Amino acid sequence: MSEQEPQDQGTEPGPDARVEEEQPFLTHLMELRDRLMKVVLAVIVLFLGLFYFANDIYSFVAAPLMAHLPEGAGMIATEVASPFLTPFKLTLVLAIFLAVPVILHQLWAFVAPGLYQHEKRLALPLLASSILLFYAGMAFAYYVVMPLVFGFFTATAPEGVSVMTDIARYLDFVLKMFFAFGLAFEVPVATILLVWAGVTTPKALASKRPYVIVGAFVLGMLLTPPDAISQTLLAVPVWLLFELGLVLSRFFVRQREEGDEGSAEDEWHPLSEEEMDAELDRAEADETAEDSTGERPDDEPPRRDD
Repeated sequence: MSEQEPQDQGTEPGPDARVEEEQPFLTHLMELRDRLMKVVLAVIVLFLGLFYFANDIYSFVAAPLMAHLPEGAGMIATEVASPFLTPFKLTLVLAIFLAVPVILHQLWAFVAPGLYQHEKRLALPLLASSILLFYAGMAFAYYVVMPLVFGFFTATAPEGVSVMTDIARYLDFVLKMFFAFGLAFEVPVATILLVWAGVTTPKALASKRPYVIVGAFVLGMLLTPPDAISQTLLAVPVWLLFELGLVLSRFFVRQREEGDEGSAEDEWHPLSEEEMDAELDRAEADETAEDSTGERPDDEPPRRDD
């Protein structure tokens, strides 16, 4: 039996060991499920609270267009269910937008245990600033871009053409504008994340400034209506926000370098050959001095002569 024991040591782990290995993965899945349920619950609660005001919310969103329509003109509904489904859709999307802080908080709570302390100090301000920048982009689109765009569109309509926009088509257009400007205002956060991850450096980004400006106008052309006003109103803020992210990333790099210099002395490093020789010489000198005095180390008990 003793000869078979070494062969048994190489066998695969039993079912109990496999369950213990799979348990952390299942625990993470259960935690992710719970946090997704909290996100869905938050969206449902916000939706139920806002649904009663669905028509008023749609009127508020339609105000930039209604202000530029000719007197007596209005919006139309070309589909049978549009008067109900369009405000319903707007309220659901608004509930998701308002639940963004809850969504990011649950994401942060799920990811934070796996981050280092210095990563937590940087990630938390980035999450807060990304929320504020997203809402700032939507507000900029509503109060600045949309009045100018709708004023331009209605003023350029041919003579004899009545401008009557379908409510569903208008909602799709407005949501695209909100989403495009909300994402475009995240440029500073994206710039800092690229520098933090080591993908690039502030100096390299600054050298590519002409390409960034051209890319901002291309982005404005793709995400906004086909007119020069809305394209410029998106491209210029993206460029300015890139410059802001560049300044903040330089400050972040400077702070990180100062922190690395301050902690370099505390880090362990192997001894050099000179330091190793000095340690050996000192140990030999201590041993010689001990032999000359006849004293023994404290951990060695004295001998007894019988």
